[in-house]
Amino acid sequence: MTLFDPQLDLVFERSVDLSRAQIWQAWTVPEHLMPWFCPLPWQTVACEIDLKPGGAFLTTMRSPEGAEFPHAGCYLEIVEHRRLVWTNTLLPGFRPKPFGSGNAAACGDFAMTGIIELSDHPQGTLYRATVLHADPAGREQHAALGFEAGWGKALAQMLAYLKNR
Repeated sequence: MTLFDPQLDLVFERSVDLSRAQIWQAWTVPEHLMPWFCPLPWQTVACEIDLKPGGAFLTTMRSPEGAEFPHAGCYLEIVEHRRLVWTNTLLPGFRPKPFGSGNAAACGDFAMTGIIELSDHPQGTLYRATVLHADPAGREQHAALGFEAGWGKALAQMLAYLKNR
């Protein structure tokens, strides 16, 4: 269990009326992740998932103006239908990633580890997203980019996508 540090971390939690298996599929199958992963009018235009510790989690987001922002990370922990952990501080194969290079500025260029936890809830599933940051500046940058609103909109898009399948 990860200890939450309010000086470094952000958390987003909602109860949703879908199963853990449905949400898991939306997070782990590229064709199901791309339609909802970033808040519209942004789009996810590419995704690669190698679902194993050290495996690739690669996405490319496109801004409304057409600029593309590739993001590379790797999975750290996978507990099917329960917990998915990845980081942008490592590339696939646990290779350390240099920061400050590339065009990620519009989406943030800060070290983070993302944790999705799914648990049973009377309404379906308790969905908890925690993002750990290396320092308070990274946390503040992520919050200023709209963490709460953005993750809320992405979750709403995921739910709409899953319900319409």
